[in-house]
Amino acid sequence: MSTPRTPQNPFHAHADLTRQNQLNPLFAREGEATDFPLGVLPDGESLPETAYQIVHDEAMLDGNSRLNLATFVGTWMDSHANRIYAETADKNMVDKDEYPQTAAIETRCWTMLAGLWNAPDASKAIGTSTIGSSEACMLGGLALKRRWQHARKAAGLSTEKPNLVLSSAVQVCWEKFCNYWDVEPRYIPISLEHKVLDGHDLENYVDENTIGVVAIMGVTYTGMYEPVAEIAAALDRIQETTGLDIPIHVDGASGGMIAPFLQPDLAWDFRVERVASISTSAHKYGLVYPGLGWVIWRTVDDLPSDLVFDVTYLGGHMPSFALNFSRPGAQVLLQYYLFLRLGFDGYYKVQKASQDVAVYLAGEIATMPAFDLWNDGTDIPVFAWQLTAGYTDTWNLYHLSERLRLKGWLIPAYPMPADLDEIVVQRIVVRNGLSRNLAESLMTDIRDAVAYLDALDAPMPTEGMTHAFTH
Repeated sequence: MSTPRTPQNPFHAHADLTRQNQLNPLFAREGEATDFPLGVLPDGESLPETAYQIVHDEAMLDGNSRLNLATFVGTWMDSHANRIYAETADKNMVDKDEYPQTAAIETRCWTMLAGLWNAPDASKAIGTSTIGSSEACMLGGLALKRRWQHARKAAGLSTEKPNLVLSSAVQVCWEKFCNYWDVEPRYIPISLEHKVLDGHDLENYVDENTIGVVAIMGVTYTGMYEPVAEIAAALDRIQETTGLDIPIHVDGASGGMIAPFLQPDLAWDFRVERVASISTSAHKYGLVYPGLGWVIWRTVDDLPSDLVFDVTYLGGHMPSFALNFSRPGAQVLLQYYLFLRLGFDGYYKVQKASQDVAVYLAGEIATMPAFDLWNDGTDIPVFAWQLTAGYTDTWNLYHLSERLRLKGWLIPAYPMPADLDEIVVQRIVVRNGLSRNLAESLMTDIRDAVAYLDALDAPMPTEGMTHAFTH
């Protein structure tokens, strides 16, 4: 039987630590000069400077986020935003009684977005902030399912076996939604002729149990837009022949904060009458630190009221519609800061700068005999390419990804979705912070890596690379 430890007197413990560390150089202190346990809570305390340095040094081993061209997530904000973040990190978004001004700012933000996305009347729209666009998609999907259930019950019909129609290139959050909420996913496969879900063959996938169709503004695999207006037109034709009235949720994780500024005439938002809801990821091209998303419904009626809870125990009555409960309020304030700081013109300039770099990089990649472009970065600032057929049998894009990692660049290689999974592509995501000068340095490194691989006499091993370097 083990003997319980007797806690050391906190005053004496602090005095001992002070005596032990006050004259020692930082990296020779107790704690710095020895190991902390990795998986066990330490027995005693340490100086804040020591604990800070340990955490700081371990975080230093992560990659350089500015060179991570795999992620869509923002990695830079200015010093004023950082000050707001530090000052408001303690705010709990759900506690609207304690933080009523933060709640008011949240409403201002989604009202601004409703106007940006051309809601018929922004004052009659309804929205909420979320942890990210995955939660926003989940809420949009839940509203589709519940509206379908209400309509079926009102007609005296079964509410069993709901289904949702999506592209095979859909982001994994939609697979999660269908799995978690017992909705059958019906994937329309993309192909070389139909690189995105464009309404082709849609009539073979929808039926009376279809709760909605998801249109993606910026497919994760390639960055291409799915044509929302064409999808809606196909659904109009289906309604004319079958009577099925099927709504659209637009997953605007990235494009929701690109299209309004760079493609203002493109009809993808609430101008398309079938669009019932739109979600976006504020920590992507909304330019906010993670994690923040938004979801907005065209009107209050598009969000079933029985999904909204009235919460009282935090000190006042407040509506709550979210999968998460307590969550940060700081990111909402950061979004408001950016809306005030940049305005429409500022967002245009930032997004255009990213697009210009993406188009430059895509153009340079297109000049290389080794590669065939999949798209050119003129939708969201994202593009992908594949290895030219017959170019080489000694290396592949996984090897190129590995070579570029040696220079610090993270550019993933991965197979396309089902039915095209024999095609491997590489993708670059251009975010705010990747300057033209950095892009030119990247092209130098890509050309050097290709020259190195081309000079190999024997095929490179590929075992394990699909797992190590895939998206």
